[in-house]
Amino acid sequence: MAKLLKLMQNEWMKLWNKKGTWVMIGIMLLLTGAMMGVMKFIDTQQSTFTEVENNPSAEVSNAPSWKGPMNDELAYLEMQLADDTLSKAERKELEADAKVLEYRLDNDIEPVDSFSKEGMLMDPSGIGGTVLLLTVIVAAGIVASEFSQGTIKMLLTRPVKRWKILTSKFLTVNLFGMFLMVIGYIFYILLAMILFKSGTGQELSWNGKEVVEVSVWAKSLYMLLLSFGSVFVIATFAFTIGSVFRSSSLAIGLSLFIYFSGAMVTALLARYEIAKYLLFTHMDLTQFETGVKLIEDVTMPFSLAVLAVYMIVFLVISYSTFVKRDVTA
Repeated sequence: MAKLLKLMQNEWMKLWNKKGTWVMIGIMLLLTGAMMGVMKFIDTQQSTFTEVENNPSAEVSNAPSWKGPMNDELAYLEMQLADDTLSKAERKELEADAKVLEYRLDNDIEPVDSFSKEGMLMDPSGIGGTVLLLTVIVAAGIVASEFSQGTIKMLLTRPVKRWKILTSKFLTVNLFGMFLMVIGYIFYILLAMILFKSGTGQELSWNGKEVVEVSVWAKSLYMLLLSFGSVFVIATFAFTIGSVFRSSSLAIGLSLFIYFSGAMVTALLARYEIAKYLLFTHMDLTQFETGVKLIEDVTMPFSLAVLAVYMIVFLVISYSTFVKRDVTA
C-alpha cells in the first residue's frame, strides 16, 4: 500500500508540473462561466417576455400560473397510468410523480423555478460535460505518453509490480476528475449566488410512503455525484484505449465519439432489446432525476449493474495488456 501511495504521489506531481494542467483548469472555469452567462441571458429574456405577455395589473401578475401546467401534467400522467402494458418500474415511477403533483396542487406548493437561485443550485450537472472532456485528455495520455516519450522502460525498471503502476495512474486520473468537479462546482455555486435571485418554490419527492421536502443542497450534491458517473465511465474507456493501443489521440477520438453519439445510437436501437445493454444507454445517470430517459423501462440499479460489468471488462483488458506487454521492442 505504501508503494502504491508513493506511486500515486509521483503521478500527481507529474500531472501538476505540466503547464497543460493549469490551462485545463482555466478552460473549465471559463466554460463554466460562459454556461452560467448563457443561462442568465435566457432567464433575462424569459422574464422580459413574461412581463410583456402578462398585463401589468397586480391581479393578473400574482395569479398562480404554475397550476395550469401542473393540472395538465397530472392529467397526462393519469392517462399514462391507465395503460395496462406499463412495466412495474414504469408504473411505480409514474405513480410517484402523480402523488407529488397532487400534493403540490392540494397544498398550493409552487415548484422550484429552474432559473431561480435554488433551481440553479439543484442542477449542477452541466459541469460534468466540461470535466469529462478534460479528464479524457488526461486519461488517454497518462499511459500512452510513457510509450511515446520512451519513459516506459525506465518506469518498469523500478522494483514495483506493473499492476501497481497502472493502478496508480488509474486512480490519479479519477482523482484529477474529482478535483476538477469540486473546483467547477465551487465556481458554479458562486456564480449562481451572484447572478440569480431566490425563488419561492419547494422541491418535493415521494419516498415510497409520503411526499417529503427535498433539501436544495442534498439535491445539488446528488446531481453532482450522478454527473460524475459519465466522467468515470468515459475516462475509464479512454484509459483502456490509451494503455492498450499506446495512442492518446485514438483514445480521445473514440471516447468523445462515444460520448457525443451515444444518445443517437441508443435512440436508433431503442426498439430492440439489445439497447438495454449498450454502454451508451447508461452513461448519463442524471436521466433518472430529470425524467428524460433514453429507454423508458430502465432503472437506476439496472444501469449501475450494466456499467459495473463494462468497467470490469475495460479494466481487465487494461491490466492484462499492460502486465503482459513486452516493452523491449
